[in-house]
Amino acid sequence: MKKLLSRIDRLRLLALLLWAVPVAALLPLGLLWLWQIEAMRYWLVALVLFSAAGYGLQAWLHRHERRLLLAAETEPDPDWPPAADVAWALVEDLAAQTKPEDWPIGEGDRLGVLGQQTLERVARHFHPDVGEPLLELTVPHTLLIVERASRDLRETITDHIPFSHRLTVGSLMRAYRWKPFADRLLGLYRAGQWVVNPAHAFLTEALSQLRGRGYALAQDELYGWILREYVRKVGAYAIELYSGRLLLSDDAPEARPTTTSERDLRASDASDEPGGEPLRILVLGRSNAGKSSLINALFGQLRVATDLLPDTTKMLTPYRLVHEGLDLALIYDTPGSDAMDEQTLRTAAGDADMILWVSAADRPDRHADRETLDSLRAAFAEWLTRRPPPVLVALSHIDRLRPVREWLPPYDLAEPKSLKAESILAAVEVVATDLAIPIASVIPVCLAGGRVYNVDDVLWAAILDRLDAAQRSRLLRCQDARKREENWSLVRRQLANAGRFLLELPNRGTGGRNRR
Repeated sequence: MKKLLSRIDRLRLLALLLWAVPVAALLPLGLLWLWQIEAMRYWLVALVLFSAAGYGLQAWLHRHERRLLLAAETEPDPDWPPAADVAWALVEDLAAQTKPEDWPIGEGDRLGVLGQQTLERVARHFHPDVGEPLLELTVPHTLLIVERASRDLRETITDHIPFSHRLTVGSLMRAYRWKPFADRLLGLYRAGQWVVNPAHAFLTEALSQLRGRGYALAQDELYGWILREYVRKVGAYAIELYSGRLLLSDDAPEARPTTTSERDLRASDASDEPGGEPLRILVLGRSNAGKSSLINALFGQLRVATDLLPDTTKMLTPYRLVHEGLDLALIYDTPGSDAMDEQTLRTAAGDADMILWVSAADRPDRHADRETLDSLRAAFAEWLTRRPPPVLVALSHIDRLRPVREWLPPYDLAEPKSLKAESILAAVEVVATDLAIPIASVIPVCLAGGRVYNVDDVLWAAILDRLDAAQRSRLLRCQDARKREENWSLVRRQLANAGRFLLELPNRGTGGRNRR
């Protein structure tokens, strides 16, 4: 303090005080004037009312900012596989338990411990049988996650901090070194106020304490949010890292066809060059349920020989499907599910992004259909790295329902006004129950020649409505395929480079001696 005072010109300070005294005297003189005209109580009432209004406005701003913070929280990636759901629940649990008083902001080491605890939770979930799960990661994937985290941080700072592109690390360090001196200047200013104008200093200090209390509450709220967000961010990257779904390539997994889809695209009647990975739609159902007829109806033309005789389709047959809103898709005709062995059926369903199950409305024996669907559901539940494909049921042969001779579409199933409509609605409800499918996923259709009904509008709308779920299934399927391709490709490249190095090693030694 003495050193600071010695640097200030006392005469200049006196001149500043002389200018400030008349202005500072206004407050005590005003209070005296209010006292003389007996208006002090009115002023105090106004002071309380204005303070209450200010406090209310501050509380509203606090709630508004809290909503903004909640909206900015890190959310789980909807493209994650089911195995990540439990891991994210563990991260959220840790975030909820993280309190600002347990993790002081001035102790950087403690934040490191918090990040390590988050990593351990996620790593332990994905590697429960390993003694040190944190070490269960590869060096290239660790470098990749550091690279992506740095990229995200760089983009956040560049986009949200003004003049950050001009800010240097040295500026930050110099600003931090000036902080104690700025604190001392502020203390000197506040002490000077008490000397020059005690009444004004008292009011200023009181308001400052009120603001400080409000800011302290806001600061605690903000710091608590930062801690929780820190846990969520670290948890999200840990899930990416330990779930094994990261690819070393920056290319999107579905940017090009997988090996299987590339073969199927060649087998289909597609003439143009394939672009990205197609959406794979599998048509399943028992023999003579109307699978081939459904495919013809979806194309709007005859593409497949209809199965008037049993087992017309001997194997999975791909067709390239083109429709507005569906960029690239392959639809697969199949033999009856009752003619396929369980392994073939599971493999075909595992490679599908959407399943169209065809069930005949006039065949009440759906026990086999339910068993097959339950078997597929059990298989999907075991695939923790995949999202199950959405299942739609096309309820065929509705023209054969009672009264059989009536066929006067359209039928309003929301308010059925004919016996035929009531029969169709009853069939939809029964099939939804028999197959354990949501009633909204059972679409009644007619596929008979000259009577195609409810395909172009309702069934296609239902397919397009489930595209998001189907594309998530496609993304995880492509990630699995790319992971296998990447592993083998890296092994081949590493072995080739190692072989070349060993072959060139004698020449390098000879060259080295010759140079000597």
